[in-house]
Amino acid sequence: MTNLPLPSESTETMQTAATGEFRLDEKLIQLSTQMDEFEGYSRPHGARVASIANAIASNFNLASDDRSFLNQAAHLHDIGEVVMGRDYISAFRTLTHEERLDLHRHPVIGEQEIAKLGLPRGVQLLVRWHHEWWSGLGYPDGLEGEQIPLAARILRAADCYASLTGSRPFRTAYSIEEARKYVSEWAAIEFDPRVAKVLLDLNLVDTAEEFSVTVEHEN
Repeated sequence: MTNLPLPSESTETMQTAATGEFRLDEKLIQLSTQMDEFEGYSRPHGARVASIANAIASNFNLASDDRSFLNQAAHLHDIGEVVMGRDYISAFRTLTHEERLDLHRHPVIGEQEIAKLGLPRGVQLLVRWHHEWWSGLGYPDGLEGEQIPLAARILRAADCYASLTGSRPFRTAYSIEEARKYVSEWAAIEFDPRVAKVLLDLNLVDTAEEFSVTVEHEN
């Protein structure tokens, strides 16, 4: 397994009151960048997930702490993949059945790694549950519906959308239209239907220069 550098003792996210955005500890940003590079994304993935998740969360009555936990988990959700260090993660092919089963371990390994970094239990659990499905067919715990915390349901949708619209070694990026169609078709199966609706109601415009997401509400 790959050893990751520890962040500084202060790992809290800070919220800018004027914008509602969260600023992450610099060492955690470095870890997020390291994860993006390992997974072979063509542009920062963790930051895109965090930006999309924040846009979705702004439509729900999440407490400030939950928003902060969501931001941290969004940046670091795939830390387990880096710790596992499997070559197949960035392979120019689809995974075998055995590799997919092995990959299903990464949320639990990620939860353990987040604990080692000293991040709150809320962040640890969001990392553990970011592959749970509304239908109960996700992993690692097979949680169903509202058994899955709202922040984890938001993270699932944001991660999937960002993954689909980002290029990977084994496939080209989906178009925005293709990604929206996927989210629509898998609402109430993979995604909380309320979260999916909010995501589809947002006009997400990538600003490649800053690797962030500008959110424009449709009229």
